[in-house]
Amino acid sequence: MTRILLSGLVAGVILSIFSIAGLYITLVFFPTLALQYFDPAFRSEAGRNMIYYVHPFIVSIALSFFWNRFKGALTGSFIAKGLEFGLSYTAIAILPMMLLIYSAFSVSALLVLTWFIYGLMQGIVTGFVFEKMNP
Repeated sequence: MTRILLSGLVAGVILSIFSIAGLYITLVFFPTLALQYFDPAFRSEAGRNMIYYVHPFIVSIALSFFWNRFKGALTGSFIAKGLEFGLSYTAIAILPMMLLIYSAFSVSALLVLTWFIYGLMQGIVTGFVFEKMNP
């Protein structure tokens, strides 16, 4: 249990760093994409903004539990296992959710694509961390 939580917390810290870096990269390199977040569909209440910073930890701890059950089914090298884990997570959770969001909300395909890429990156990064810390 300690391994699961510790690897989940480490992955959460790494995902938080990527998440914050992604914000700044979007603002600097894709300002028109960043402008879409000023749409009234996106709330900016102070209390809810904290969820943005907690999200990487929730995802990484949940994926850590999933990894612990699923790791025996993965084969290959360190990289292969991390990629397979990330792609599995993306196919099972991220792709269906992005299709649902795109079909139900007034957001651009480019915005949904960036969320999809971020979700894929979350899965792959956590797969690498878990393979290193909880093989």
